[in-house]
Amino acid sequence: MKNIFLIAACLPWLSAAAMELHSPDGRIIAKLKNDSTSSIDVCYRNAENSSHLFSISSIGATTADGVQAHAGMNATLTCKDKQISYTMLSGKRRECSNIYNEYTLAAHGQNVVLTMRLYNDGVAFRYESPKSDTITGELTRYRIAPECKRWMQQYDPSYERFFPEETGLAQPDKHWGYPALFEFGNDTYGLFTEAGIEKGHSASSLSAIDLPSEYAVSWGGDAACQATPWRLAVIGSLGQIVESTLVTDISPDSRISDTSWIKPGVASWIYWAYNRGSKDYQLVKQYIDMAAVLKLPYVLIDWEWDVMENGGNIDDAIAYAADKGIKVLLWYNSSTAWTTNGAGGPLFKLNKAEDREREFAMLHDKGVAGVKIDFFSGDTRETMDYCIELLESAARHNLLVNFHGATVPRGWQRTYPNLVSVEGVYGAEWYNNAPVLTDKAACHNATLPFTRNVIGPMDYTPCTFSDSQHPHITTHGHELALTALFESSVQHLADKPESYHAQPAEVQNLFGTLPTAWDETRLISGYPGHHAVIARRSGNRWFIAGINGTDSPLNVNLDTALIQKDGTTDATLFTDSGDTANPWLIHKVKSIPQNIDMKPRGGFLIVL
Repeated sequence: MKNIFLIAACLPWLSAAAMELHSPDGRIIAKLKNDSTSSIDVCYRNAENSSHLFSISSIGATTADGVQAHAGMNATLTCKDKQISYTMLSGKRRECSNIYNEYTLAAHGQNVVLTMRLYNDGVAFRYESPKSDTITGELTRYRIAPECKRWMQQYDPSYERFFPEETGLAQPDKHWGYPALFEFGNDTYGLFTEAGIEKGHSASSLSAIDLPSEYAVSWGGDAACQATPWRLAVIGSLGQIVESTLVTDISPDSRISDTSWIKPGVASWIYWAYNRGSKDYQLVKQYIDMAAVLKLPYVLIDWEWDVMENGGNIDDAIAYAADKGIKVLLWYNSSTAWTTNGAGGPLFKLNKAEDREREFAMLHDKGVAGVKIDFFSGDTRETMDYCIELLESAARHNLLVNFHGATVPRGWQRTYPNLVSVEGVYGAEWYNNAPVLTDKAACHNATLPFTRNVIGPMDYTPCTFSDSQHPHITTHGHELALTALFESSVQHLADKPESYHAQPAEVQNLFGTLPTAWDETRLISGYPGHHAVIARRSGNRWFIAGINGTDSPLNVNLDTALIQKDGTTDATLFTDSGDTANPWLIHKVKSIPQNIDMKPRGGFLIVL
């Protein structure tokens, strides 16, 4: 029979209505109610006052043995403060650091404790069983005021949906994936997600329940563990949300000792323009040639390369790329979700450990740099275990990994830095599949920097100047800006070779020098769905990328005081002319403009 564990929210020596836990700077407060409700109110203190943000309205875990419940006056609490620092090979910041206060609440006579960490930029907690009990479920619920604006993605195992702006009550029988962004007011936001998925865990998501605006943490399937993944909310201004590294801060450190072979970079990619084009050796050669001309380090050869024809096979393609100095990435079907009725191959090469080791060893011997693995089967424990095994096996053979048709990042990019990107996004690929992205892409693109891309690398496959099966109506400036606005350790350029070769020399030259791992990231301005302007630094070069998510012209202020140390610099501005025949305006500037105009669905990129 299951054991139900409820955290006691008070201590015998407290007489106040609630016990307060604090972040190191005192701004974030967790108030543990001094009653039997076992709930926590999360508040935020600014210069003027303290305001309630949301409640963790139900706290508890279920275990495999016996029946217990506790919500009385017999809890103990310990507190300790910690500071962390680590280096990332990719992501929004190279040198990461954070501080937190950690509180452990243990109910007397029970085997499960609640560990809660308060950072200056968020709250994280998990359930732990330090004794023999195995945790098999949890009772966590979040209660958020219905008038809060929210940007949430309807749950889909591939995480390929929009993040529409909504207000109102949570609707029963609705299911949302991570991350979920809420606007609490007073320039304060919360981004809810999780991190620290290990073997034995399932991933989780949010489900509406029968109370107004309350969300339950729902596991993706049966699981058993000694400690759950971390549930977390990044808290602060939009700038603090975008710049936060909390997802990796709370994740285990790198388990790969030698990372010298892990190299971020840009790749050419065949699928977007030709769908099953990797079967055609002559087309594959064009994308290898494109990578060579644009000075890109990688080419991704997508599905059906195992049946390549028209003058050559995959060994010929790998040899041709090597001769050009280009490293090859190869697509694989995970063979867990789509294996029949037109599923692409290669199939059933990675499922068994001995087959996986043999396949990855073969790829390493052939000089292949990495794999893209697609079509996973949801957020179950079996899928999480499989993903971790793939990352570990690939690391043993010095192979980069890109997960597609898969769950969103939850911190694995720190623990396994060979994870260079993850799809989990409604990306440019959808111009192949349906007309849905054409009218909504600009708004969607201006929402992703505040939602999906906050939590980890995002393989959107950006920067398409021509059309695929369905047209796009974003401008050239908008598309170019996405290469720096969106973060992915390997950034895949999705358009046809002839489309890139037709662009001005300044644009073509940019691709070969485009960083995909950043030393620093700053939000300059923006609002979900409206516009986004982000500055990213690599070494001594800054890239300022901005997009307009609306159908109207937009003027934005570029407050770049944080990145510009003096009044002059050498910079190149790429933006839209508004002329269909000659769409670019590209010119050198001696200082960053204080304001910039963007066309409807337009954008710009400034390279310092």
